[in-house]
Amino acid sequence: QVRLVESGGGLVQPGGSLRLSCAASATFFSIDIRNWYRQGPGKQRELVAGFTTGGSTTYADSVKGRFTISRDNTKNMVYLQMNSLKPEDTAVYTCMGHFALGDVWGQGTQVTVSS
Repeated sequence: QVRLVESGGGLVQPGGSLRLSCAASATFFSIDIRNWYRQGPGKQRELVAGFTTGGSTTYADSVKGRFTISRDNTKNMVYLQMNSLKPEDTAVYTCMGHFALGDVWGQGTQVTVSS
């Protein structure tokens, strides 16, 4: 079984912060967790943040300076620290990773930014 599980979503006021976590679980395979995506209401899914093949990070223009992606290799987890949240950040956030047989996606966690 290969899966990713997100946590940390919720309701937050504009200007607030949340930290999302993505945990990998697999039997026989290792998972390289790479990216965070999001899909807001009525919007297409977009890449929010990720790790490049060379190990550097990349961010959507809309979140640069506010979001930070990080990883803990000892725990096989990836995090998304989200600061200065805006109502337009409201979306389902999903992590994605690669393993030997292809890609694996989490089920998503809802982030709602509202006063």
